[in-house]
Amino acid sequence: MEVTVYILRCADGSFYTGLTKQEIEARVWEHNNDPNPKSFTFTRRPVTLVFTETYDRLLDAIAREKQIKGWSRRKKERLIATDYLGLPDLSRRAHLIGKRSDR
Repeated sequence: MEVTVYILRCADGSFYTGLTKQEIEARVWEHNNDPNPKSFTFTRRPVTLVFTETYDRLLDAIAREKQIKGWSRRKKERLIATDYLGLPDLSRRAHLIGKRSDR
């Protein structure tokens, strides 16, 4: 079973991160056409697919989705740009370590 983790860019500039077992094009279509006014993307349409990763195991995809959802906007932008070398620089922990003063 393949599971896709994806990021959408919404019309208001926000990002939505999700995962799906269905074809990604069908899932993006659903985000743009979902009649549920309570869904995150309902008032932020149209949405555009900007990033995908595919996993063989559902648990791996869930862990990755959760990880990405915890990231800052800047870090998500680096991921979307496939700037994998720049990702560690934006880690909250690395950021905090860099701010510590020597005692």
